[in-house]
Amino acid sequence: MIRVLIVDDSLFMRTVIRDMLGKSPGIEVVGTAVDGEDALKKIEDLSPDVMTLDIEMPRLDGLGLLGRRDTVRKFPRVIMLSSLTARGASVTRQAMDLGADDFMLKPKEIRDVRGIGQELLEKIRNVVEIGYIQKRPGPADELATRVVLIGSSAGGPPMLDHVLSSIGGDLPGAVIITQHMPEGGFTAALAARLNRVCPLPVKESESGDIIRSGHVYISKAGYHSIITSYIDAKHNRGGRIIHTRSAPVHSVRPAVDQTFISAAGVFGSNIVSVILSGMGGDGGEGTEAVKTHGGTTFVCREEDCLVYGMARSALTRNCVDKVLPLKSIGKNLTEAIAGMVH
Repeated sequence: MIRVLIVDDSLFMRTVIRDMLGKSPGIEVVGTAVDGEDALKKIEDLSPDVMTLDIEMPRLDGLGLLGRRDTVRKFPRVIMLSSLTARGASVTRQAMDLGADDFMLKPKEIRDVRGIGQELLEKIRNVVEIGYIQKRPGPADELATRVVLIGSSAGGPPMLDHVLSSIGGDLPGAVIITQHMPEGGFTAALAARLNRVCPLPVKESESGDIIRSGHVYISKAGYHSIITSYIDAKHNRGGRIIHTRSAPVHSVRPAVDQTFISAAGVFGSNIVSVILSGMGGDGGEGTEAVKTHGGTTFVCREEDCLVYGMARSALTRNCVDKVLPLKSIGKNLTEAIAGMVH
C-alpha cells in the first residue's frame, strides 16, 4: 500500500485529490496538510511514502518545505503540482533542483482538475517503483548514426519514465523525445526528472545541438525541433537539432510530425520511432515518413495509454511494425537500434 499525504492550501484541491486517489487500489491517503508547516508535522506523524505538494501556500510554501527536508527523519517522495504559467515552470525547475521527484501540471480551469486523476496515479506509482539510475560513461563526442524518436502528449510523461529507465545504458544511438508541453521551462523540468531515471544523460534541446550517440534530447517547448544534416571536421555524417518558431502543427509546437519527418530525411532507415499516449493526430504522418524511409515503427498498445489519438493516427496509415505493451518498449527499442547496420 502506497501512503500519500496531500499538501495544498486549497480545500477544493485537497478534497478533489483525496477523492481521486481514495478510490484507487494500492493507494491510501493518510492525511492532508494546508501548508508547509502543517506538512512537516504530518510527515513526522504519518510517515507517508509520497507527498503531493502545492507550490504557493501561506507560512511555508512548497520550495520552503523542500528546503527543510533534512530536518525530517524520513522525507517522502514528492510530486509538485504546478500552475500552467511561466512562474509555475520556473518554480518547478527550482523544486526539481531541491529534490522534488516529479511534477504535475494543474489545469487552468477548475472543472478540468478531475481529468488529471489517472496521470497523477501513474506518477505516484512511478516515483515509488522506478529507482534512480547511476549514469554510465558514454562516447560523448561520437556522432549518432542511429536514432530513437519518441512522440507523446497527454499521459506521456509517466510512460517516458518506464521507457527511459529500461533502455540500455550502452545504447548505440541517440534518443529524441517530442512531448507536448506548455512553453516557459516545463520541458527543462521534465529533462531534469528523466535524467534521474535514465542510464543515459538527458537534456532539454538547444538550437544547434549536434546529435551525439548515447544522449537523450527533450524537444524544447515553444519550438519545433527540426533535424538537419551535419558533417563534422572528419567528414563524418550525422544530425543537428534546429529550433524554429514556425506556425504550430496540429495546434502544437513542438510537433511530433515535424521532428519525425525531418529526422527521416537525415537518418533514413537508421531510425526506430514510437508513439505513446496523446490526443489528436500528431505523429501519424511522421510515423509514415519513418516507415517510408525504411525505419522501424512502434506504437504503445491502447490499454497502457491515457489517450489513444496519436497512436491511432499512425495505425490508420498502416505504417506500424509493432504494437507493444509499455513495459516492453524500452527493450524493443534497444534491440532494434542495436540490430541496425552502423
